[in-house]
Amino acid sequence: MVQAYNFLASWQLFPEKCNFQFGTVPKSGNYKIESIKNGHEISVSINWVSITNDAFYSQYEVKPDGELHPFDNQEIADSVKATIVNSSTIATEFIKNSEVVLHVLKEILANGYLKVTQKGLNENKETFTNVEVYHKQMSVLPYASSISGVAIRPTKEGVIKHKALTAMEEQTNMQLDQIKQQIELLARQAQEINKRKELSLMIYEATLRFKPQIGHTYHLYEQNDGTHALSLISPREWGSGGGYQQFIASVRLLADHTWVEV
Repeated sequence: MVQAYNFLASWQLFPEKCNFQFGTVPKSGNYKIESIKNGHEISVSINWVSITNDAFYSQYEVKPDGELHPFDNQEIADSVKATIVNSSTIATEFIKNSEVVLHVLKEILANGYLKVTQKGLNENKETFTNVEVYHKQMSVLPYASSISGVAIRPTKEGVIKHKALTAMEEQTNMQLDQIKQQIELLARQAQEINKRKELSLMIYEATLRFKPQIGHTYHLYEQNDGTHALSLISPREWGSGGGYQQFIASVRLLADHTWVEV
């Protein structure tokens, strides 16, 4: 089971990256792979939510030793064979009446995503290929997906869990959005304070020939020698520029003795 370590996680579906030829296309999904029975078997649980918000759940266990083993749900398959090809590939075959009715290939891609390719036969004995792509998540989210016929059926438990987890996700997302807005506000305030600090340092290093008054507006200029000077006179009033090299900004002194550009 060491080779299966990369697969042991909860994986959330990327609906926009998937391609379905058979079954109902889910709007969201989760694919959970766990190690059970002291690492000798793998448990696969599949949850998904349809476009009409119906919750579905399926679970099965396989022993990835490359041997045939009886499958619990005889309606789906008589036996199952799972093989760990390498550390990034697991192949599973579901067999009924000596015929492979579904082949599932799980692959860890170079970008870390999980790709699940399902090839099987529909009720008309026509072949289909469904490709699902998942990304790893830190915890089980409220929904999940797999649409080909490995015992996926709506259950009361699945509906109850879906409703509860959906409510939980909505509440936590709302709280996270509020925190995000607060962080963004604090970031903007920090930028404003830093901007006022830099402007204030520039002004207090400038030439001052008068005592500035709180709430009053003054005008900052760059002098010919590269230093700065604070003046009572605006660029309009100077006419020819007042002998300064360039006008920097009009500024106002605040009560905390910082300066703000106006």
